[in-house]
Amino acid sequence: MTMEQDFGVCRLSVVPVRKELGSAIQSYQLLFGDSYQVIDRSKDKLWLSVKTNFDGIEGWIHRNHHHSITQEYFDQINQADFKITLDLVSTLLYKKSPLPILLGSIVPISSAELFKMDEQFAFNGETKSISQKRDAEFIKSVAMKYLNAPEVEGGKNPFGICAQGLSNMVFKIAGHPLPWGVHPQSQAGKKVKDINSAKAGDLAFFKDKKGNINHVGIILGENKIIHAYGHVRIDHLNEEGILNAETKIYSHSLATIRRLLS
Repeated sequence: MTMEQDFGVCRLSVVPVRKELGSAIQSYQLLFGDSYQVIDRSKDKLWLSVKTNFDGIEGWIHRNHHHSITQEYFDQINQADFKITLDLVSTLLYKKSPLPILLGSIVPISSAELFKMDEQFAFNGETKSISQKRDAEFIKSVAMKYLNAPEVEGGKNPFGICAQGLSNMVFKIAGHPLPWGVHPQSQAGKKVKDINSAKAGDLAFFKDKKGNINHVGIILGENKIIHAYGHVRIDHLNEEGILNAETKIYSHSLATIRRLLS
């Protein structure tokens, strides 16, 4: 096995990552520009076990979805402050062929042209630098772009997203990286004293009957929250939890509020 095959970068719009070999359950997705390390292969060589660079998630992708790169190129990608896309869908010209890419994809365009890129790209959609930190108003505007996206387990794009995927992607786009998973996310930032102290851009976490954190949403201010529950929706938030705007029934019980923005 050569070193060239040990690293990859997603060169499709979206690739499902499966939790276990042989399972149909999607636990995560790769979007265009997400890089990863190959850590194992199935016996029939059809499936690759990968570890993603940004979130450190491990899972299985199909060989046909793998785009192999050298370790040198992998290292370049992970040092560069590339652009992250802000359009719901935009088109990238890749190897002279059009490819649709989704909100939150990483395009290998950097303000510092220090890196020799092995590939041909043309892109003129709306972007920002990954590292550039933005404020609560920006977070709200990005979150609204996912409104009505269907809830899909392991999803992280505007055509299918989960609760943790929504917070992960919105904050990634805004330059405030969050871990994957509601429990690790609930440890990020600083604890907010109570609902009355909450601000737009804070994260609210919710618990099951046993007290385990099982859901997350982004506070919009004015007692409103955006979260993925059936689909990405806006509901009422108070000290008890989430009050469904249509049924007027509580769907989630409030556990804690965290602030990532200084």
